[in-house]
Amino acid sequence: MAGFVIEYNRRSGERRVHTFPGEDGHREALRRRFELEETRESEDWEIVSLNSDSIETVQRTHARYFERDRLSA
Repeated sequence: MAGFVIEYNRRSGERRVHTFPGEDGHREALRRRFELEETRESEDWEIVSLNSDSIETVQRTHARYFERDRLSA
């Protein structure tokens, strides 16, 4: 299953999404999350790894990471 890593700045709403497609994507995403947590810029950055069939599903199930897009539309 595909994996996704979201880096989310709680203060600014800035977001970075990394996509890991394929059967082992979820494993690659988890590894990347651990790497990013070791070099986190500040505690304001939340880093999560998620497994999903698509980014659209992630946007629905974890909508808070995408709020800034809706507010500025």
